[in-house]
Amino acid sequence: MQPGGCSGLRYQLFFDERTPDGDVTTDFDGVTVVVDRMSVPYLNGAQIDFVDSIEKQGFTIDNPNATGSCACGDSFH
Repeated sequence: MQPGGCSGLRYQLFFDERTPDGDVTTDFDGVTVVVDRMSVPYLNGAQIDFVDSIEKQGFTIDNPNATGSCACGDSFH
């Protein structure tokens, strides 16, 4: 999670070789996902998926903790 976007917080996904102390690491069928310790409460229970359709291509995040989001779907509050 990073401050910004039209709703206050925005998702940021990237590849990283580091795993600082306190980060939460979870393995999903051979794919390791690392969440920094400050973002864990915002992402608890969230589901990530990859969509490849005519309308949209990329990662989607279904986050039960989000109380609102912007039209682009990249940020939430």
